[in-house]
Amino acid sequence: MIRLRSLITYGLLCIAAFVSVFPFFWMLIGTTNTSADIIRGKITFGGELATNIANFVAQVDVARVLFNSAYLAIATSVLTLLVSSLAGYGFEMFRSKFRERIFAGLLLMLSVPFAALMIPLFVMMARAGLINTYAAIMLPGIASIFIIFYFRQSTKAFPHELRDAAKIDGLKEWQIFLHIYLPVMRSTYAAATIIVFMANWNNYLWPLIVLQTNEMKTITLVISSLASAYYPDFGVVMVGTVLATLPTLIVFFLLQRLFVQGMLGSVK
Repeated sequence: MIRLRSLITYGLLCIAAFVSVFPFFWMLIGTTNTSADIIRGKITFGGELATNIANFVAQVDVARVLFNSAYLAIATSVLTLLVSSLAGYGFEMFRSKFRERIFAGLLLMLSVPFAALMIPLFVMMARAGLINTYAAIMLPGIASIFIIFYFRQSTKAFPHELRDAAKIDGLKEWQIFLHIYLPVMRSTYAAATIIVFMANWNNYLWPLIVLQTNEMKTITLVISSLASAYYPDFGVVMVGTVLATLPTLIVFFLLQRLFVQGMLGSVK
């Protein structure tokens, strides 16, 4: 009976793994085939990889597009982690009469869909003269309510005795944050880094609205424009998709161990 349960469990896990991995495998296969082969659903490797890469490079300013995406993803991620972790730290460490009410109000704002905020945000950015700039992309996402919530919940496991001991030693609050809180919460920062970086790298809708010139477009916008052409070359699209996937995979595998610890709330 136990063996049957194990077989069923591993069988279901194998099916789930196949369903999860197959799209990536098919994407890699697509980079080596022609557009016609991809439309037919060919699932074997072909010999068109060099042609597809050459066509992609001919149609896209790869260096510029990758720079735009990397700059926006890295800069926004750093600012988001800094601002949101400070907010989460403050919500947990400092007590005030209205703390919980303010925090509850922030959580309530999570229920507001981004579609309802697009027009007010666009009008705000237009009046500030920030349309078609990096700032217009970064500013709305710096104070992430979800990341603030995540840091506050993780800070509950932070040993308050360390903060009290640091205060006795004469450290100021910013020194406690930089020299004690950050090293202790490194797994939380790793998990938040993966979440924030992936969200910013794959950001599509808001850049589509705000960015209005080809020189400012990111890799996600370029792939979308290639896929929505009158006669899309899906081999070229697959090359772009693989290229867009690599940075997030690299970041995830570099921080994988700390990511698991951070999601489990591990604090050392």
